[in-house]
Amino acid sequence: MLLKTSLRSFFAHKGRMALSLIAVVLSVAFVSGTLVFSDTATGTFDKLFAATSSDVSVQPPKPAEDEEQQAAVKPPTVPVELERQVAALPGVKSAVGQVLVENAVMINPVTNKLVGPTTGAPTLLGNWTDTPGNPLKVTSGHTPRGPTELLLDADTVKKAKLGLGDRLRVENPLGRHDFTIVGIGTFTTTNPGAALGFLDTPTAQQALLGGPAFSTVEAYGDDRLKADALAQFGAGYQVKTAAEQKADRSEQVGKGLGFMKYAMLGFAFVSAIVGAFLIVNTFSMLVAQRTREIGLLRAIGGSRRQVNRSVLVEALILGVLGSTLGVAAGLGVAVGLIKLMSAIGMDLEAADLRIGPDVFIAGYALGIVVTLVAAWFPARRASRISPMAALRDHGTPAEARANLVRTGLGLLLTAGGGSLLVFGAGAEKAATGGRYLGLGVVLTLIGFVVLGPLLASAVVRVLGALLPALFGPSGRLAQRNAMRNPRRTGATAAALMIGLALVIASAVFSSSAVTSTSAQIDKSVGADYIVSGGRTAITPEMMDAVRKTPGIDHVTTQRFFAAKVQLPDGQKARTPLTAVPPSFFGTDFRPTVDSGAVDSLQRGSLGIGAAFAKDHGLKVGDQVTVDYGQGRTQTVPVGAVFGKGELFGDGSFVAMDTMEKVVPAAEQPPVWTFFAKASQGADVDRTLTALEDGLKEYPQLTIKDRAGYKELAQSQINTLLYLIYGLVALSITVAVLGVVNTLALSVVERTREIGLLRAIGLSRRQLRRMIRLESVVIAVFGAVLGTGLGLGWGVTAQRVLRDQGLGTLSVPTATVAVTLVASVLIGLFAALVPAFRAGRMNVLAAIATD
Repeated sequence: MLLKTSLRSFFAHKGRMALSLIAVVLSVAFVSGTLVFSDTATGTFDKLFAATSSDVSVQPPKPAEDEEQQAAVKPPTVPVELERQVAALPGVKSAVGQVLVENAVMINPVTNKLVGPTTGAPTLLGNWTDTPGNPLKVTSGHTPRGPTELLLDADTVKKAKLGLGDRLRVENPLGRHDFTIVGIGTFTTTNPGAALGFLDTPTAQQALLGGPAFSTVEAYGDDRLKADALAQFGAGYQVKTAAEQKADRSEQVGKGLGFMKYAMLGFAFVSAIVGAFLIVNTFSMLVAQRTREIGLLRAIGGSRRQVNRSVLVEALILGVLGSTLGVAAGLGVAVGLIKLMSAIGMDLEAADLRIGPDVFIAGYALGIVVTLVAAWFPARRASRISPMAALRDHGTPAEARANLVRTGLGLLLTAGGGSLLVFGAGAEKAATGGRYLGLGVVLTLIGFVVLGPLLASAVVRVLGALLPALFGPSGRLAQRNAMRNPRRTGATAAALMIGLALVIASAVFSSSAVTSTSAQIDKSVGADYIVSGGRTAITPEMMDAVRKTPGIDHVTTQRFFAAKVQLPDGQKARTPLTAVPPSFFGTDFRPTVDSGAVDSLQRGSLGIGAAFAKDHGLKVGDQVTVDYGQGRTQTVPVGAVFGKGELFGDGSFVAMDTMEKVVPAAEQPPVWTFFAKASQGADVDRTLTALEDGLKEYPQLTIKDRAGYKELAQSQINTLLYLIYGLVALSITVAVLGVVNTLALSVVERTREIGLLRAIGLSRRQLRRMIRLESVVIAVFGAVLGTGLGLGWGVTAQRVLRDQGLGTLSVPTATVAVTLVASVLIGLFAALVPAFRAGRMNVLAAIATD
């Protein structure tokens, strides 16, 4: 009987449930789509790794942390004799020495453009081996057979518009090498987006490794291989089975895909929260409209539990239906993500979609749980309706005690959250401030949601004060309609508030980051040009080309070490250490110094950041021992403590001459970035053009003047900002659905009232205007709350990170103004359908409505 009643009620109000259903569908679609995409991408890579992994791989020892940068220039190797030794192991059918590096780039010498991916996927070069693990099969031309021949994968050939016989230049830290494309290979599995080039073995060893050696030795044979290989080579090498190789590679891929996965799940989480408000409003209004029906059920013997279950069963039906449609829609989201990734270089196939049980479990769990939790509050309220309510008109009596408790709880949460934001803004350590900020954001958000009905009465009264004067009776009715049910107005506006609070907070943070970075560059950077090699090291030839450029005064390099510092008390602390020449802290950079003097670095001292000095109790004059790695140590005094919030962060600095006393040239890390200063009187823009012309044969370099460097920093910040805006756009979409739903149900609820208003002379135009104005007031109310929250969150975030480079607070007033104007447009848009529907009501039928 209960199920029959719930089903009848659900389908009787299916039109009113439609928008709530859309909210559930959107939330589930993003969860299921993200999981399908993640599983598909992981499965594609797993298939590739399974096809290309040997039975056992003997690899060089893993480089220590202080050797990683050196390894990027000179990859670790194994001796050529190891190939013969592995081949001699029992059970080995074949053993092949393999060369494979990621520190080289391929360049089209005709166009001077990079050949290969530019979106983060690697460019891999190695030796061609005829083994089961080779990812390519030759489909055109032949394998490389001499020192000038190269085989390239078909995907890269197509993208770069190359072909057999075309020239290709390979550059790496060992020099420049010219080749001719003699073969084209097609991937045996899906190409994950990498570019692959192959040389013959002797050429690969010499050009890529600097002499006879291999990157690894790959063995094929039976299951005893690892035990035998470990017994013989385990002390000096890494020995990995096919499963271990696959696991290592999958972990690396997982880290790359993790950001996108969690970002998409963030979309789902926010839309689920916003959708919950929509569902709460929907069921609250349906319960209010069915007060007489529920009272009659109670009068004929229905218990509170049965009424409660009846509402929850309707919610369960909504959750199951929404989850089912959401999982189906998630497949479309996954296909869209696959096409997006294919467009930026990761070639995934939509035909390979992997739909695991986790997709259905997560999708249905989210959809059903969110719907049931959201519907629990209206269900509880419905169960408390007495049989006498059947004799009353629609509407539930006010719950003064509940409102009092709600107000007290809301004020407590908001005050607690606000206090945490204040503590976070004043915290000395960013980590401590970040924890206060996170908790403060949660508490203030919940507090504003709980206080929504109380705030609605006061704020809407102010926001709608001009409506009667500007729009006459329509304006007065709109204001009063928005105030007549504060709980409903508060819940509707809360959904919009969340999205707009995220917009404002993100805008304040990004604007402060851009302004702070620009201010720091103007204040501290004296160099005119910044040249970066990206993932490839800077070669002496590149720096020579810069020095020869007309208008360049000098070039400044820097070398980074993952160093350890032994403190006066004997303890050790890690610090990024940079060795710099005299001009670095002379004409090229102007740091703020808390104590000591920058000049002391040229006399053999160490410069440290203020936070590092405070954390470890260091001051000028203290003697510390610097460990550069590989057993190279040096005792130096602290000569300068840099101010907080500098471009240099909390890193440490020594003079290049000081470092070179203990670290031989062969052990020094590569140069990844260097700086150039224009000659006095030289035209900076014209010199930049000359610099770009002088380095045009090195397309892997990024060349920026100070203005360009600011733009680069801003573009990096904007990339994150656009992702957040995308997330917010989804939540605002769901919030708009909430306003539409509230107004639509409100029109149904007020059918007789609308008929009476029309009967006493209110025109259709005035009626539609009344509903539009009511929608605008609700939207602006949500925008005002969201703006207040967002400003609080954004300002606190800037204060928390003030010592990490965000020293300047910048409030984007234009964004705030646009947000408020947009809220008006959102209100007008959301009211279109409800206003149109209300205007078409038959007056007599509306008056006769029970």
